Parts: sequence; structure tokens; C-alpha cells
Amino acid sequence: MAKRIYRDPVHNIISLDQDSEPDRLLIALIDAPEFQRLRRIKQLGLALYTYQGAEHSRFVHSLGVMHLMNRALSLLGEHHPIDEDVRLVARCAALLHDIGHGPFSHVVETLLGFHHEEWTVRLLSDPQTRIHQLLSHADPELPEKVIAIIEHRYRPRFVAQLVSSQLDVDRFDYLLRDSLMTGAKYGFFDLEWVLHALELDPMEDRLYVSAKGLYAVEEYLQARYYMFRQVYFHRALRTAEVLLKSIFRRAIELNAEGQLRFNLPHSPMGKLLQQRALTTEEYVELDDHDLMFFIKQWAHERDPILRDLAHRFLERRILKSIDLTITGALKDEFIDRARRIVARAGFDPDYYLSEDRASDTPYRPYTPEQAHPESCIYIAQNGGQLQEITHVSAVVASMRPFHLNRLCFPEEVFEEITTLAEEAPFVEGSLS
Repeated sequence: MAKRIYRDPVHNIISLDQDSEPDRLLIALIDAPEFQRLRRIKQLGLALYTYQGAEHSRFVHSLGVMHLMNRALSLLGEHHPIDEDVRLVARCAALLHDIGHGPFSHVVETLLGFHHEEWTVRLLSDPQTRIHQLLSHADPELPEKVIAIIEHRYRPRFVAQLVSSQLDVDRFDYLLRDSLMTGAKYGFFDLEWVLHALELDPMEDRLYVSAKGLYAVEEYLQARYYMFRQVYFHRALRTAEVLLKSIFRRAIELNAEGQLRFNLPHSPMGKLLQQRALTTEEYVELDDHDLMFFIKQWAHERDPILRDLAHRFLERRILKSIDLTITGALKDEFIDRARRIVARAGFDPDYYLSEDRASDTPYRPYTPEQAHPESCIYIAQNGGQLQEITHVSAVVASMRPFHLNRLCFPEEVFEEITTLAEEAPFVEGSLS
């Protein structure tokens, strides 16, 4: 039996059977240029500025998600009939769910105002892409079925839950993988127990967790909470992202004024700097290496701001930050005075002083307004009744949204700004 074997640091062996028609399709999709591009997109963007081992790619993560989908379907299939067509759609969606990610993952999305899910749909639906051709050759309706999963329109609904919900194989993989590769232990949880506790409610067409899995799911949700707090929202990672955004804002501005010396106007990056729409063919040419190449060239620009920002990024002289807990007029006054400090030190505050805001909710309980109530986590009670997890778990019910609000600035003014923050009336601001 011929097999395609991938050695994986999280799951050990990921194998596909080349004598199986569905597996041959998955192998062909993996070998497609749109998927191979994910080797050149880092899973955690700029996390390597903080965690030097975080060099893993969207490629290895996507293989892991496909592998976990295979396992989840096999376990669920022991007790419930699952059509082979449904299995294939689910496996393809798990594999391809991230193909729309741009360079440095989420960073460029916020900078340029798009979402990777939109590009995933475009790549799946474009007849010119290899992945569309492979999917439609296997089944003319397969591209649309995979898109329906991405957009939560597919039936049976539990398949979309497995791909994207509050308890899905995507999160299972990235928590374990990101913990391993960063060296941070916060994201580890009992994956095996969670997988074996997953059940299918055929009447409601949704997943639920058997009573024995409650504590493992609590651990999983806590793992996600701590990974966001300690890894994904790490201040050095976030300030590196702020610095990258400042670089591209300055480059876009200089390009619009005709003052940017290095540019390849007809390249995908050149079109991005002109804020022009990209074709799917141009988009799949973009990866982390393009951004790094341009930033390296901009380190030699005539413009002193872009030149300095690029050097700081390449040399990891990233910005410093303080947490802001003050609000309203008091915060506005503090930021205005901080801007004057930055300007006196010779830096343009429009590029060297930025607020960084982010938030996350560890778990969203069901509400009538929720778009996809089936994405909530349900637990089976002893009598077989299903209840939303916050009704049976004090741990999950106590989880609250958290927010960060930081002010980022050059290290050269750190002492002045922290001194300012410690002075009345700004003593409400917490520093780190």
C-alpha cells in the first residue's frame, strides 16, 4: 500500500493512502501551488520576535487540521453513519481553510482592510486556480460545497462546526502547535479525551460533548484563554506588528506622493502600495518573503522616517509600550503630552506613537442574536439532556472578555513617558 507520509512535531505521523481516490485528491491539493504557498506564510506572523522557535508555517498547521478532521470523523463514524461525500467535503475544507491568509498572517489583513476568509472563498471559486480545478474535476459541486462550509451554509451543520466553531479541529491544532513551537506551555490540553468525548446529535444536527469530557473542554478553553493573554497578545509581538504597520503606512504615503525610491509598481506588492485590487493569481504570489524583501530595500530609502522604521524592524529594535487603563479626557491629555515628548525627541508621532487595542472572548455563550448558535458547546448531562456549557461549568461561566489598550513608542523616550504616566493625574495608568 503506497502512502504519502508527513512527519509532524505535534501529531507524529500524518499519512494519506495513494491507493484511495479521496486521499489522492487531498495529496493533489497539497501539491497545488496555492497550498504550497502556505509554506512561506508563518503561522504566528511576528511571534518569532518574541518566541524564536515560532517559525512554523500555515502549511504544517493546515496538514494538522486535516489530520484531526480525519480522526474526528473516524471516531464519530463509529456510532453514526457519515456519507463518504460528506467526509470528503469536510476533509477538503479542513485542509484548505487557511489558503487565503496573506503575508505575516493577520498583520497585513488589518493593514489593508481585508479578511483571509474572503480570499479563501475567492481562491476556491476561481476557475483559474489549481485547487478549484482539482476540486471541480473530482465533483463539479465540490468547490461550492467547501465554500459553503467556510461560510457556515453547509448541511449537515456539524461539519462546519468541526471546521470553525468554539470547539473545532482548527483550534485544537493551533493551540497545541503554537505551544510546542513557542515553548510556552499554556496551550496544552487533553486532545485525546476531547476527541473521544465528541458526540453527534443527529436530531439537531450538531456536535456535543459527553459528560466525561467536561473537564477536558474546560482545560481546552482555559488553554485558549492563556495563549491569547500570554502569547498572541504578547506586548513585544504586538509592538512589532505596530512597527510593521507604521512602515507600510509610510511607504503607501510616500508612494502616493511619488517619493518612494524603491518600488516595483507592476508587482503584487507594488499594487498593494497603490492600494489597488489584486487578482487571485497576483495574491498567491505574495508571501512573507515579499514583505521582507521590500523592507530590506526601504532600509536604504532617502526618507529618514521609512529608513529608520525599516532598520528598527530588521534589527529587532521594536517599540516599547505601556498599558493604558485611563480613559476619556484624561487619556486624551496623556496621549497629547506623550506626542509632544516623542516630537521633542525628533520622531514624528504619526509614525512613532500608536495606540494598540485588542480584545478576545474566551467563550461566547449562546444568545438569541448569535449568528450560529450551533457553534456553542453543549454538554450531555447524566439524564442525556444537553445544556450549553456555561450552565454546567462554573469555570467557563466565569470567563470574561478581556481587552488590552497600550501606547507604543520608541525606546528612546521610554523613561520620559513612563515618568509622565507615574505623575498625577495619570497614576491610574498601569505600566509594565
